[in-house]
Amino acid sequence: MSTRYPFTAVVGMDDLRLALLLNAVSPAVGGVLVRGEKGTAKSTAVRALAELLPEVPVVAGCRFSCDPASPDPGCPDGPHGDAPGSARPARMVELPVGASEDRLVGALDIEKALAEGVKAFEPGLLAAAHRGILYVDEVNLLSDHLIDHLLDAAAMGASHVEREGVSVRHAARFLLVGTMNPEEGELRPQLLDRFGLTVEVAASRDPEQRVEVVRRRLAFEDDAAAFAARWAGEETALRGRIVAARALLPEVTLGDAVLLQIAATCAAFEVDGMRADIVMARTATALAAWAGRTEVTSEDVRQAALLALPHRRRRSPFDAPGLDEDKLDETLEQFKGDEPDDDPEPDGPGDGGPGGGGGVPPQGEGPDAPSPESAEVPESAPAPAPHGSGAGERAAVKAAEPFRTKVLSVPGLGEGAAGRRSRARTEHGRTTGSARPRGALTKLHLAATVQAAAPHQRARGRSGPGLVVRRDDLRQATREGREGNLVLFAVDASGSMAARQRMSAVKGAVLSLLLDAYQRRDKVGLVTFRGRDAEVALPPTSSVDAAAARLEKLPTGGRTPLSAGLLKAHDVLRIERLRDPSRRPLLVVVTDGRATGGGADPVALAARAARLHAADGTASVVVDCETGPVRLGLAGTLARELGGTAVTLDELRADSIAGLVRDVQAAGQTKRRAA
Repeated sequence: MSTRYPFTAVVGMDDLRLALLLNAVSPAVGGVLVRGEKGTAKSTAVRALAELLPEVPVVAGCRFSCDPASPDPGCPDGPHGDAPGSARPARMVELPVGASEDRLVGALDIEKALAEGVKAFEPGLLAAAHRGILYVDEVNLLSDHLIDHLLDAAAMGASHVEREGVSVRHAARFLLVGTMNPEEGELRPQLLDRFGLTVEVAASRDPEQRVEVVRRRLAFEDDAAAFAARWAGEETALRGRIVAARALLPEVTLGDAVLLQIAATCAAFEVDGMRADIVMARTATALAAWAGRTEVTSEDVRQAALLALPHRRRRSPFDAPGLDEDKLDETLEQFKGDEPDDDPEPDGPGDGGPGGGGGVPPQGEGPDAPSPESAEVPESAPAPAPHGSGAGERAAVKAAEPFRTKVLSVPGLGEGAAGRRSRARTEHGRTTGSARPRGALTKLHLAATVQAAAPHQRARGRSGPGLVVRRDDLRQATREGREGNLVLFAVDASGSMAARQRMSAVKGAVLSLLLDAYQRRDKVGLVTFRGRDAEVALPPTSSVDAAAARLEKLPTGGRTPLSAGLLKAHDVLRIERLRDPSRRPLLVVVTDGRATGGGADPVALAARAARLHAADGTASVVVDCETGPVRLGLAGTLARELGGTAVTLDELRADSIAGLVRDVQAAGQTKRRAA
């Protein structure tokens, strides 16, 4: 086994280390989600935690890690009775992002079951992680069907495996730890809420601390064993402190005044459900035990709130994470109750001794005065033009409130990444047929298998009841589900779109489509065109909040180089097809259709650029932003050149009457053509 980097050798990252240690003291806290930029030692710290956990008593020979003191009565390897016990190190099981469902939950040997009549079950990662740590690196990139199984296991403490009439259930209680880079997309809210605590990490900007990180890392890579030996004393002491805190935990009391503070804090920050209250109570109790106390204090509640609430108060992926600490302090002070306070004027924070308060280090906030960038500019005042801007440019306009959009999808049947937008051949979904398995058989189509085996029974010597099934008879079920797409936005930011009210509505519509793309697990990209040229404001990414941030700062003004925008979008899609051929694109052009720049004949150039997309078979939608009593219908013409459809801003709404009438009329025309 390779030597792991010592936990005590990790430099800085106090919040991350504290959150992990609190879960080691009390696994009931519910795990940790670690958010941060790449290269910040997130995975190193998590892997080092496993070495600090006490040994786990297990029933000898049980593949599901049953506790000898209270074995699972429904364990597939049971009943255990008076089976001998043994102890083993706590496991940290890693779930790869590309793991299959069978690898996660376990698999039945279907060939063995059909040929020999034996129900053979091979446990998966959930069984291996029972009473240990389940670690998911890049958890935000995990497929939806795997997330569903994680949610079920985390909620019920058990995993259920169903395969063709065979049912297996086993215990699966584990500490869920995930790491993620927010730039690559956010987590589903259901899974986000399952993490007890969350921590934001970033690389230190202190040169001396960065030097120490590099020095220790190089020393570890030169001689890992010697480096670990130098930190063995600190590791042993920390392991002993975890054991002592675990022993003290049952003695910690949670007074009514503290419970009131917890409830008031959760209510003040409007978190959904009651899980936040429970997690805060468990975290505050673990903080007290970690500090060697048997009574929870207001400072414990404050620290618990900073760890347990930031990810639960986000209402959309565009909300910034974090907690208003001034509001938190006001709430705690308002519901402080009758705590003993002999010194009304404390000398300063952190007087509880080493580890005594579990307090938060200063965050280095800036002065209260607003920065020049945040100062508001009156609507009537002319906005300063950025360096190099064209004539007629205006300041960025705030987006209107987002709304629920109608579903825009790519026609046909794809085979791309799992998602919720367009139809696709997937491992999950409704069964549509059967085929010979390519590789391991995962989803048996029983009727097709029987049908394939039936004609050969006499040749195989079968004359009585029963069925002889061979490998060549097995048929894999083909299923149809949904895939995520690449949604590329080409947004017209020219002068014809720059009226404040109209641009606000346009940004609100694009923001709504971005929110829809987040919910459907799409990748998104953003191309803007104005003045003389187009630019890629955001290369294709899974981070829709990054796209929303770029959209919010989008300036407007100048001519409309529509052809340049379409050509730039064509280049982006060409490169993405080479990178990810299975992910089908959807081009969303947001414009009024007017082409006034980009060459001698801008209208003809725009039509020619649109036909390039049509020749590639790119699915496209034009969001018609034209307003006013006189409309030229240029967006509809552009949509026909693209081979796509056009919708108005009003028709884009899922509850739009105009959109409903249009859909009914289109359905009627399709029926008449078929007749």
